[in-house]
Amino acid sequence: MATESDGVGFRSKRGPILIALMLSSGLVAIDATIVATAVPSIVHEIGGFASFPWLFSAYLLAQAVSVPVYAKLSDMAGRKPIILTGIGLFLIGSILCGLAWSMPALIAFRVVQGLGAGAVLPVAITIAGDIYTLAERAKVQGYLASVWATSSVVGPTLGGVFASLGVWRGIFLVNIPLCLVAAWMLVQKFQENIERVKHHVDYLGAVLLTVTLTLTILGALEGGQAWAWDSPISIAVFALGAVLLVAFVLVERRAAEPVLPPWVVSRRLLATTALISFGAGAIVLGLTSYVPTFLQGALSVSPLAAGLSLAALTIGWPISASQSGRFYLRIGFRATALIGITVTLIGSAALAVTAYTPNLVLVAGSCFVAGLGLGLLATPSLIAAQSSVEWHERGVVTGTNLFARSIGSSLGVAVFGAVANAIYAGSPGGGKNSQAVVLASAAVFLAVLVSAALTVIAVFAMPDTAPEAPAPQGKGPARLLQKVRRLNGRDGGP
Repeated sequence: MATESDGVGFRSKRGPILIALMLSSGLVAIDATIVATAVPSIVHEIGGFASFPWLFSAYLLAQAVSVPVYAKLSDMAGRKPIILTGIGLFLIGSILCGLAWSMPALIAFRVVQGLGAGAVLPVAITIAGDIYTLAERAKVQGYLASVWATSSVVGPTLGGVFASLGVWRGIFLVNIPLCLVAAWMLVQKFQENIERVKHHVDYLGAVLLTVTLTLTILGALEGGQAWAWDSPISIAVFALGAVLLVAFVLVERRAAEPVLPPWVVSRRLLATTALISFGAGAIVLGLTSYVPTFLQGALSVSPLAAGLSLAALTIGWPISASQSGRFYLRIGFRATALIGITVTLIGSAALAVTAYTPNLVLVAGSCFVAGLGLGLLATPSLIAAQSSVEWHERGVVTGTNLFARSIGSSLGVAVFGAVANAIYAGSPGGGKNSQAVVLASAAVFLAVLVSAALTVIAVFAMPDTAPEAPAPQGKGPARLLQKVRRLNGRDGGP
């Protein structure tokens, strides 16, 4: 349950916990970008150029598939042991990566890091939902989102510094003190009272879910890259994933405490907010993956300038996320999300329309607008989902929402990559042809716009959670929470 309000910020009573959550999230955020600029140095020392893309795929895959399992465990055993386990795994993985002697070893150790990250991010957001009130959560999400904005700049820069100094191993070893500080602060400052009861761990469901998700995401990441979409291996991967998904559903219907309870997808609010998160994931990855390539290939700008233009997206997100509480407490979650998706559509449309006449300022401005929209879209939908359930269900709900975003990102990258590669394949010089880059990027930005348009459907399907009447001062969040639960079928509603 949220504690009594004493303000949101570093100087409040909960400030040390907020700092620890930001630091923990920062570990995951920075590691998602810091490796990219050091790849040439890594390959030069330990080789394995053909395999280096797996440095990213293995990490993201391990992170994505483990999120639902950790989320369920946090509802059973408490948040603290799970997030500390995640930080511990991330620490061990970082040390091993710093000591890696070959590319296969480094890839394997990145999996360990990813397994740690899979616990850290969803549980950190769940803790924020536990200790802050409904009115405070938007501002807290702004703090957490600002970590990603900072990391989008700090990560590549720090990676470049270590690479230029010839000490690429430092990009992993720098995590050691950060992990230790985050863990120490959580141990010292975060206390939770857990009712100790006997649980029935759904081991079979966890294994089936993990393997199913691994195959699905693997097929999406590698389809059109490592193998053709219509190749036997691609068909086999997706077919086996589908069979195991059916087996997982059958197991979950009989499990005493299923790792992914059926009610997560049967409740309208939770299903629609997960679809919104899916769409947001596709939009974000579509922009972050292709805006830098577009600017460098079409305008020959420096990687730094391209990165800063993209950073406008991650700057706009926390600004609007931190202010979204002012909207949803007045007009409700769905109306706020509608404003968010509308602004996102405007930013995406601006990119798609101006792609054929590349301009650095226009691209940065469009990314900033899209970021503002995503902050008003993703944050209220996540908070609506969290606020509709009790403590013992909040971990699963948060994990499902973030997992949907990961799946959206993975499938989005696969689809956008297929679109871009088809254009490159039909152009002389492929990706080295500036005109081909413009055409491919324009097609991807149009696909991003379509993704945003499809997300509108999920937003309209989301239950209307606006307060029915003005509440007395201090009662607004409680009144809104009551209605959210009623519309979600928890208080006698439909």
